[in-house]
Amino acid sequence: MMKDASSYDAGSAPSSLPPMTRRSMVVAALSTAVEWYDFTLYLYFATVLARVFFGSGANSMTETLGGFAVAYLMRPLGALVFGHLGDRFGRRVAMLGSMAMMTAAMAATALLPTHAQAGPLAGVLLIALRCIMSFSVGGEYTGVVAYLLEGASQERRGLVTSCASAASEIGALTAAGAAALTVWVIPETALVSWGWRLPFLFGAAMAGVVLIARATLEETPEFTRQQRMGKVPRRPIRQTLARQRIAISRGFAISALGSITYYVGITYVPVFLDATGTMPEARALSISTLAALTVILVTPLTGLLSDRFGRRPVLLALALGGVALPTSLFAAMTSGGVATWAGAFIMAALGGAVSAVGAVSTAEQFPGEGRLSGLALGATTATALFGGLTPLVAHLVVTQSGWAGAPGAMIALVALCVFAVFWQMPETAPARTEA
Repeated sequence: MMKDASSYDAGSAPSSLPPMTRRSMVVAALSTAVEWYDFTLYLYFATVLARVFFGSGANSMTETLGGFAVAYLMRPLGALVFGHLGDRFGRRVAMLGSMAMMTAAMAATALLPTHAQAGPLAGVLLIALRCIMSFSVGGEYTGVVAYLLEGASQERRGLVTSCASAASEIGALTAAGAAALTVWVIPETALVSWGWRLPFLFGAAMAGVVLIARATLEETPEFTRQQRMGKVPRRPIRQTLARQRIAISRGFAISALGSITYYVGITYVPVFLDATGTMPEARALSISTLAALTVILVTPLTGLLSDRFGRRPVLLALALGGVALPTSLFAAMTSGGVATWAGAFIMAALGGAVSAVGAVSTAEQFPGEGRLSGLALGATTATALFGGLTPLVAHLVVTQSGWAGAPGAMIALVALCVFAVFWQMPETAPARTEA
């Protein structure tokens, strides 16, 4: 299949550039653990946060998930701002700025007043800080993905870039463990009063350590090349919108599937099990540990497969799996016992695999000039819509209709829609395009 200009530039631009030092790559990859720790902590801890910030009313969970959805809409704006900084002044500058903002937002969250102390103002302040956090995260993940892609050797781009997903899942695993441990160990009264603060304080400390380590990062060879050749775009967003519209739409499609399989198929599952009466809150959180471990194992394998066979075949196979499996898996989870654990395991494997190949696939759609802006316009916009809103929609449909398979049906519908995009998408893996 003939490649268009955007995929050719994206795939071939860094071919003569040397890979970066292993230390910088490790620091960049592991830093995504902090980002995902905070965001998944909010979802895994949602039943607790609902009581702490929105009281014990019937709508407290809906308000908590609604706050998550509203805040998530800030991600595209943050991605555009930090993407502009990264495309104009370097990936390192953008990554330092986003982590500094993230550290401050997490520390402030741990100091918030509760609903018992401040009434409805507590929920408003929580959502305001979630918006700041989401703004910073908008530039964080896309910056790290671009950094890893541009620093990796051609034949290992899929594996190395997938490390961003694997490392973020370490953060999710830590969040699941922190949430579960806090709920199990601290009595209910103390949990609502002060115990909920501990996981957020721990996250702020992690972010501070990463910020210090990130200050030592080197700039990517790709951005250094742009500086040397005088090709750094002055208006990267405008340039990307003018020249990379097809690439933006492909990035949107890839990220739409990755977002809904992750946020509905993985992080919403504990809330789903609690809402359907399948498992109590504490036991449902233990499912999250299984999911995180599954993603950590699946992610590098999927990255290797995409290096060996190409991004397009892997994406097509995963889209077919997204059409065929989720509806029945969510229905099976409500049976309890082995079926619940098996359903959560398979959904985690599917979501982790899509995130792994999606990271490198979206970044490869764009040339180095304007890459972060392209990711912001395509991938991050899709994440805001299909990641931030879908857990709330799934929860409303499940609680109001009683149909346990509804979250799976949502995933299947998105997978069916993006399959046509994947079918027509040219291959971007260097090893396959040069064969």
